[in-house]
Amino acid sequence: MWPNRKLLDVLGIDLPIIQAPMAGANGSAMAIAVAKAGGLGSLPCAMLNPAKVRAEIGTIRHQTEKPINLNFFCHTLPTPDTNRDAAWKQHLTRYYDELGLDASVSAPAVTRAPFDEAMCDVIEDVKPEVVSFHFGLPAGHLLDRVKAAGSRVLGCATTVEEARWLEANGCDAIIAQGHEAGGHRGMFLGSDITTQAGTFALVPQVVDAVKVPVIAAGGIGDGRGIAAAFALGAAGAQIGTAYLLTRESLISDLHRKALGDARDDGTALTNLFSGRPARGLLNRVMRDIGPMSDLAPAFPTAGQALAPLKAAAEAEGLTDFTSLWAGQAASLCQETSSGDLTSQLAEAAARRLKALGLFG
Repeated sequence: MWPNRKLLDVLGIDLPIIQAPMAGANGSAMAIAVAKAGGLGSLPCAMLNPAKVRAEIGTIRHQTEKPINLNFFCHTLPTPDTNRDAAWKQHLTRYYDELGLDASVSAPAVTRAPFDEAMCDVIEDVKPEVVSFHFGLPAGHLLDRVKAAGSRVLGCATTVEEARWLEANGCDAIIAQGHEAGGHRGMFLGSDITTQAGTFALVPQVVDAVKVPVIAAGGIGDGRGIAAAFALGAAGAQIGTAYLLTRESLISDLHRKALGDARDDGTALTNLFSGRPARGLLNRVMRDIGPMSDLAPAFPTAGQALAPLKAAAEAEGLTDFTSLWAGQAASLCQETSSGDLTSQLAEAAARRLKALGLFG
């Protein structure tokens, strides 16, 4: 018996492990494998259109009826700012010149759409067991429709204040995202990354502040981390980076190689690739410019000017301009299947908790 079954009961899963939704890094195959193993498989939908979401959930349902999580972003689309876009591209001109690229040529627009009416229609039709949101929650009428469809709702908090807000606005469980986590920070009530708490500091404070189950996220890559999360009062763990080297991961070979060389001090929070703080492996552009820049356009448009540089560098086997999302525990990644990893994580955590007298 797990020491805290609140999350298992709320989500209808067997193992207290949520595979983090990682836009661009995982699709239906990983979600299926994790769900079959007893965890909560997640499908990131922020970069998909409604037709693609329907197709992916169709693939999932063809292979498993286990609970699945569909994840969406809740950002506000920025007002176009041509002057800021031009200043950002001008700041990158030296790289265009170095790679022999024409900086005047416009790159395709970056597509990361917030949850809207069309996606809500999809939720009502496919009725996923769980829907999670990043960067807050959607408008009240949309959230009401999601809950009316029977889906449990998860929200991501990076502070106690955000956790309380998410609970007050209808979340069934809270993901407490520590500073160590890879990918985008879920912060939405503030923007100061210098004050963000680590997982070990954040989780127990969120547990004390809310009544719903709390899911620990950030820097958890093995059974030791999961056991520690339970010791802090969490009811489960959300894990992303550890799945990046699995067979079902969609990351490039260059990203895989970079993860193989990962170190504890080899990541940083950066806004260069999207416009919002996200943790990834350090590379040339992050070192040259600095990982955070006031010149970077608002989310999600910053990556548009970097896209041609990324493509040209990758063609030469370089990740100088590539967003290599990863958390601080990237060196714990394993090359295995997502299903086997889920089982191994749960078994290792259970052994640790049993040794502590917390599992029985």
